[in-house]
Amino acid sequence: MASCERIGRDSMDKSITLPPDEIFRNLENAKRFAIDIGGSLTKLAYYSTVQHKVAKVRSFDHSVKETEDDPLYEISVQEEITARLHFIKFENTYIETCLDFIKDHLVNTDTKVIKATGGGAHKFKDLIEKKLKLKVDKEDEMTCLIKGCNFVLRNIPHEAFVYVRHADSEFRFQNTHPDIFPYLLVNIGSGVSIVKVESEDKFERIGGSSIGGGTFWGLGALLTKTKRFDELLQLASRGQHTSVDMLVKDIYGGSYASLGLTGDLIASSFGKSATADKEFSKEDMAKSLLHMISNDIGQLACLYARLHNLSRVYFGGFFIRGHPVTMHTITYSINFFTKGEVQALFLRHEGYLGAIGAFLKGAEEDNPNQYSWGENYAGSSGLMSVSPDLNPMQRARSGTFDMLEMDRLERKLVNLPLLQDPSSYIPDTVDLTEDALAREYWLFCFEDALDGVVKRAVASQPDLPQAVERAEKFRQKYRHKLQTLRQQPFAYGSLTVRSLLDTREHCLNEFNFPDPYSKIKQRENDLALKYFQKVVKSLEKLSWEQRQFALIKGLLAGNVFDWGAKAVSDVLESDPEFGFEEAKRQLQERPWLVDCFDQWIERLKGPPHTCALFFVDNSGIDIILGVFPFVRELLCRGTEVVLASNSGPALNDVTNNELQILTERIAAMDTVIQTGIRDDRLILVQSGSSSPCLDLSRLDKVLATVVRERHTDLVIIEGMGRAIHTNYYATLSCESLKLAVIKNSWLAERLGARSSAWSSSTSSRPEPGRAPVSPRPPLPLPRGRWGERGRIRVCVEKHPFNLGVVCGVFFELVNRTLEEWGGG
Repeated sequence: MASCERIGRDSMDKSITLPPDEIFRNLENAKRFAIDIGGSLTKLAYYSTVQHKVAKVRSFDHSVKETEDDPLYEISVQEEITARLHFIKFENTYIETCLDFIKDHLVNTDTKVIKATGGGAHKFKDLIEKKLKLKVDKEDEMTCLIKGCNFVLRNIPHEAFVYVRHADSEFRFQNTHPDIFPYLLVNIGSGVSIVKVESEDKFERIGGSSIGGGTFWGLGALLTKTKRFDELLQLASRGQHTSVDMLVKDIYGGSYASLGLTGDLIASSFGKSATADKEFSKEDMAKSLLHMISNDIGQLACLYARLHNLSRVYFGGFFIRGHPVTMHTITYSINFFTKGEVQALFLRHEGYLGAIGAFLKGAEEDNPNQYSWGENYAGSSGLMSVSPDLNPMQRARSGTFDMLEMDRLERKLVNLPLLQDPSSYIPDTVDLTEDALAREYWLFCFEDALDGVVKRAVASQPDLPQAVERAEKFRQKYRHKLQTLRQQPFAYGSLTVRSLLDTREHCLNEFNFPDPYSKIKQRENDLALKYFQKVVKSLEKLSWEQRQFALIKGLLAGNVFDWGAKAVSDVLESDPEFGFEEAKRQLQERPWLVDCFDQWIERLKGPPHTCALFFVDNSGIDIILGVFPFVRELLCRGTEVVLASNSGPALNDVTNNELQILTERIAAMDTVIQTGIRDDRLILVQSGSSSPCLDLSRLDKVLATVVRERHTDLVIIEGMGRAIHTNYYATLSCESLKLAVIKNSWLAERLGARSSAWSSSTSSRPEPGRAPVSPRPPLPLPRGRWGERGRIRVCVEKHPFNLGVVCGVFFELVNRTLEEWGGG
């Protein structure tokens, strides 16, 4: 792409603003292409294989272990190949230059055909075949559109959103629905097609209209002499339609109450233009035209939705393009005609639907729908819907190039069968797109943590070449993502602590830092194992009730050690037994944050649970000295236990591979654990997650099967990321425990906790450069009792079918965890 740096300069400074190798990534491994060419935009899709590094652990043969100080397992960094989908959107102005670049970088590809769809596929057919030496195979546009829509709705959480103009958060994202069918798709291109989608391959065009985006463009050009679609939208965003439209009050002097018509309702589009003896501005005419067409489409969509009894209506197509004024007018129309019973839903990636569908048509032999896919935040540009009246230059640039990357996941992800209502489940506790104060605080924390993350990444690879250079590239990329999210918090859906953590993990992986904490976890596991038997013996000396309380305290104390705070790491390196006992001593007396521990004790006096599913958290002291003694107690009660751990690394969370080795080693020391494994009453399963947080709607299908087959009736969720940042309000159809240590003073304040007298660093006065504590009331907690001021608190929530524990432990030893690392 020799001339790719500056192409097609004009008054809007249109340029390809990203280096070409960042736009068209992994072309040398590209296997399959698809293209969707519209009137002004080209959407290119291709499949590639990506080679990246992964950290693997392998147990040593301990039968020939030379010394007691030998490590428990060895760590190796290996190359792994995974599949990735790339989707790039750019203006047709650049199509020839971009095709040249693609041709120059295709190496050893077996691809002979490129799937094509869209109105421009015929126009550019010869150019594509000449440049890429590939045969163009045209696919039906509507079929591709539906396939693409089904794909993004299934695989991208927060794909769909409601647009609420002038609200604190204009974009309100919908969580992934377990069953996406049926729905109505209103595709607004030159005209309007209304499609009822009933299943993956069953859909029907049930209606449409010739009055669509082409009408707006054509009439707008006649009225304003403006030939460009985006410029016409910009005119509309600055106009006042009331100068041109006749309102109800213009006819009746006010509202028409008996018919339920308000005075400011449009009675006649362009009604004033016939009688008013004046010139109308281009802006006002464009705005009136936009309202007229949007209202017409909205009413038509409502009629078809009611006729076919459909409540989900998605809008897409060239006319939408993420434009705020367009989405607002359609939303207003839908709300008016249905009285709020139907919501207008828009899609973050609606511009890619045709290209995605065309790609899927060409990839059916690989059956891509048998896998789950995840959006790669490191390689995706995100939603950039900037109001043109606020920043037209930025909007023009955002339309130049746009990217979406999706990684194929190793496992099929499904809902946890024990969710009480999967359709209403929301993993995240706080939506930072709606909470400006919390958003600024957490963005500051994550940016402030960057130096520490970079240092840890470099230290994890002391012998690998260019580690410092790669770490610096990671810093730049992640900082850029944070800056983007400050301006556009809605870029990747709802902004949450979980998405900030996941974005960081994606960026680390991109620059080949698959597990920066691998050696720390190895050392920590080795040390903690030496004290397991001593902890078990001390528990066995206690009475039954004392032991139950000690087990809960042990879980909480163990969860302190997540390597987020330097104070914790210092204690771990010096003496793990001291650290564990010290953490238990630091837990203040009850009552905790919402404390129903007495109810838990009473429940334990009843019949044992059939099977407990335990989502574990950190390596080392947490899993070995906190979790395993608790698991041991459950096994002794006659309860089967399923330990669910991360499939891939995140911070110092224990992974399934590591947990397998740890369990074998503990079983060699403890007959209860050994018998549990032998009798298949203790099993280890991957969660399907590689995040410090937990989305119960995207779990390994094997785990879901085990949960059903074992008749699981107790779920335990441990850790701040899994039980507080996510799943704080999750309601299950069985009993549940949620246990976590709050390691952040600001969050503790938000949850209603207050600092103790001896912890001066936790006052409500903000630290220098840090966001102040929110003046708003604390987050509503699940049912429970508030503790007195200054107490460390744990809450046990109780629903009719749900007994849970959320532990908020907050003391000086760990109060800087998230400030230092931005972790959960």
